[in-house]
Amino acid sequence: MLYYKMLNNELLKFAVIAIPTFRRYQSVRTKTLETLRRTKINPCRIFLFVANEFEKGIYEHELIEHKHLYNDIIVGVKGIRNQRIFISKYFKEGQYIISCDDDIEDFYIKKGEEKYIMSDMNQFFDYSFKQLEKNNAYLWGVYPVSNTFWMKENDMTKDLRYAIGVCHGYINRHLDCLYSNPLSEGKEDYETSILFYKHDGIILRFNNISFKTKFNAVGGLGKYRFEMNKKNSEYLCNAYPDIVSPKTRKNGMCEVRLKTIPYTPIIFNPDVIPLKKKNKKPCDNPKCEEDNCCK
Repeated sequence: MLYYKMLNNELLKFAVIAIPTFRRYQSVRTKTLETLRRTKINPCRIFLFVANEFEKGIYEHELIEHKHLYNDIIVGVKGIRNQRIFISKYFKEGQYIISCDDDIEDFYIKKGEEKYIMSDMNQFFDYSFKQLEKNNAYLWGVYPVSNTFWMKENDMTKDLRYAIGVCHGYINRHLDCLYSNPLSEGKEDYETSILFYKHDGIILRFNNISFKTKFNAVGGLGKYRFEMNKKNSEYLCNAYPDIVSPKTRKNGMCEVRLKTIPYTPIIFNPDVIPLKKKNKKPCDNPKCEEDNCCK
């Protein structure tokens, strides 16, 4: 907990990575933790959130030889919707939080007509929060599927877009109006996207960034989600009829889509993502701003 106390005193210097995980004792290590290690993320920033003390004991046993991959295992609550709220309340307001699912195998960036595996996520994570601050926004997301046909190179949108729960980041606020309804459990990330947009009028989504994962795998929300998806979809369509509409997969599973709104893309070059500048010594010139001597 020493690192967490340090974060409380220096909130805006670090983005913590919160991994909600349930019954994926091996895959969280071989997938998300390994992916974060491979992409040069400092393990001191990584916190695992589990459902209860029993689950924590199993995770500690399974990860006993891999403690170097993360900072701490925190006992939260069961259910992904409840766990995300717990994570928000666990950290102080103003904290930069990146939420990653426990089964991410790779991160991708689209360049030209191809996608490439990202080798260093620090630059992207730093850049994403700089853009939140710059645009007075509080939530960012990535493209929800790693399909190069639909991904867009150098594209960041600011309108209402789905910020998928697999990987997203936000500036923490303890506002009940931003917490999803229990009826959205299996699709709480859809409702979270809507709530942030309604409150802030903006969501940033990086449509050139995506990930590799296996949806509906064992553990987590489970493999058999037909009934859950149906209830969640019905709730969202009824709660937000002007924004959400139903759709059905080929296998019969209920899904939803958000209303499409025209947008103006903001172009950025992923090769020159700005890094944090080193602090300069205070300038001795009392008319520094006027003379522009430090610019």
